[in-house]
Amino acid sequence: MSERLRDWTKGEAAIVYQSCGACGKVQYFRRGFCTACGAPDPVEKCAGGAGTVYATSLVCRAATPETRAHVPYNIVLVDTAEGFRMMAHGDNDLAIGDKVIARYQQFAGRLVPYLAKAK
Repeated sequence: MSERLRDWTKGEAAIVYQSCGACGKVQYFRRGFCTACGAPDPVEKCAGGAGTVYATSLVCRAATPETRAHVPYNIVLVDTAEGFRMMAHGDNDLAIGDKVIARYQQFAGRLVPYLAKAK
């Protein structure tokens, strides 16, 4: 793999995904190979942050002491414009099918993708 792009897992305001040069498949979790065809070294790209809500789950009980201040908070599965599905935090009023855009905010001491309705 070439030099890695910075993304939210490293404290940067960006979402990185991979695209296979051999078959074109996109994947969200970083790997040294394509999960569809096995080709080595998929290319890392930055996502634009747009997507459509696939599912939501409103969390009303804190899982840890660090998340207690955020309750209630919404966990959202989103199908991105680039073609991969990811989990992120989002506005509590999001519903399945809503068009969303990612911004970034602090949650329990970490910068995380946060989804809001697209305008």
